Amino acid sequence: MDDIFVARIMSSSVHTVSPDTLVEDAGKLMLEEDIGSVMVVDEDNQLAGILTTTDFVQIVAERKPKDQTPVSTYMTQDVITVSAQDDIRDAADVMVEHGFHHTPVVDEDEGVIGMLTTSDLTSYLSRAETPSPE
Repeated sequence: MDDIFVARIMSSSVHTVSPDTLVEDAGKLMLEEDIGSVMVVDEDNQLAGILTTTDFVQIVAERKPKDQTPVSTYMTQDVITVSAQDDIRDAADVMVEHGFHHTPVVDEDEGVIGMLTTSDLTSYLSRAETPSPE
């Protein structure tokens, strides 16, 4: 995994919502796209938070009126991120240390540019350890 950077294996197709998106709408998007999280971004595409399937457990447990609750009520605001230039070993260490299954990839100027998931890492490792025949 030496000299392999996050940009090489991250998912660049990301799904975002605004802080005032209703949790019901965010949940529908996550179901439709079969994803485990949405990134919450401001009008400049800067990361404001992340809403995950784990957050929906809290939403259901608290029985809030989901059709009137914005995602900003439940999103994680102090999001730990990685950059596209980070070494994947360092990014994987961050994910393991915090128990994350996905970590937003951000750029200082562009804001949110991708998502690194445990599936991305697993897929890369399976190809690196067992390369396809040429």
